[in-house]
Amino acid sequence: MIGIERVMDAIALHLGLDALQVRKANLYGGSGRDVTPYHQQVTDNVIPEIIGALEKETNYAKRRAAVKAFNAAHRWQKKGLALTPVKFGISFTTKHLNQAGALVHVYSDGSVHLNHGGTEMGQGLMVKVAQVVAEEFQIDVDRVKVTATHTGKVPNTSATAASSGSDLNGMAAQAAARTIKERLLDFVAESRGLPKDQIRFQSNKVFIGNDFVTFDDLVHEAYLARISLSSTGFYKTPDIHYDRDSHTGRPFYYFAYGAALSEVVIDVLTGESRVLAVDILHDVGRSLNPAVDLGQIEGGFIQGMGWLTTEELVSDAEGRLRTHAPSTYKIPVASDRPDAFRITLFSNANREATIHRSKAVGEPPFMLAVSVHSALLDAVASLGDGTQLPPLDAPATPEAILRAVEAVTAQNERGDG
Repeated sequence: MIGIERVMDAIALHLGLDALQVRKANLYGGSGRDVTPYHQQVTDNVIPEIIGALEKETNYAKRRAAVKAFNAAHRWQKKGLALTPVKFGISFTTKHLNQAGALVHVYSDGSVHLNHGGTEMGQGLMVKVAQVVAEEFQIDVDRVKVTATHTGKVPNTSATAASSGSDLNGMAAQAAARTIKERLLDFVAESRGLPKDQIRFQSNKVFIGNDFVTFDDLVHEAYLARISLSSTGFYKTPDIHYDRDSHTGRPFYYFAYGAALSEVVIDVLTGESRVLAVDILHDVGRSLNPAVDLGQIEGGFIQGMGWLTTEELVSDAEGRLRTHAPSTYKIPVASDRPDAFRITLFSNANREATIHRSKAVGEPPFMLAVSVHSALLDAVASLGDGTQLPPLDAPATPEAILRAVEAVTAQNERGDG
């Protein structure tokens, strides 16, 4: 992805255009401009809307002018600005991995046990899937106990990867909970002599006609009536296929979209850089948990920022990795966080029937950090005549930035810009 964004920057510099203008001209569009290289039609394209909204909310044109004015007034510091989009396909491209199972037990006291095939690694997966089950029963989420993934409970689990954890395991857990809920509805309808449309679960209660019982009491009553309160659930992602021989198909169930505007400053004497401000607008569908999603976007972006600015792999002449410890392999620290870091969730229900019409938010934000690298390119390019792409590789370490600065200034001195 960073390669094609670099192409966008090169075209913009060559033509004397704002890079955002070039990017917008190359977005997927309507009929004839909505098919990927692997022949999947892009039917849910909201990226033009996202870019337009972010451009307006951040006063892009005004900030671009301010950066230009700053660079004209400062010799030893230069600022850069870049807005880059992301379109990220969601699903395993190996079809059989797109499946998940779950196990739900409702105990006679009304407590709920949940186990599923997803692995929690700090991304908030357990919270989201527990919320799905709590939503089905309309009970507080703290009533749902999630136990660690175990193949003795849910077998044949797929890896928690490809940003699919909530999609797959959430749907499987929902299926299991709905099976139990349907049994409870049948039990109430038969025992009370009421149609099921007069029974609803709400706020830890079950309303039956004009009366209600607590969820706990109903579950205990069902237990005494020998109603099964345990179920497995299974889900497989529909409508996906991919032919690896012809490289065609529909490998992704849907796409997640986002855009980021990054502003940076560089020291032309040392090559040091700083990310000053970041504005992100990211499509999470109908969010299962906005707090979790915001954390994922922030963390993913910072991780991507490190990947593109500090995390350099260096090997010696014998091929041994020398940057193998925190002292030599530089990951971002808290102080690297941009001074201004604004994230907004783009409210847009998923067109596909995902869990509550949400969208994955694991890997997509990682690629938003490409905006940082493009902004650094913009800053270095301001030292030249504005037509040549600086030779700035990734990661854009201080040494790499300084080499790019020296290359651009050498061009100026030779007059061959």
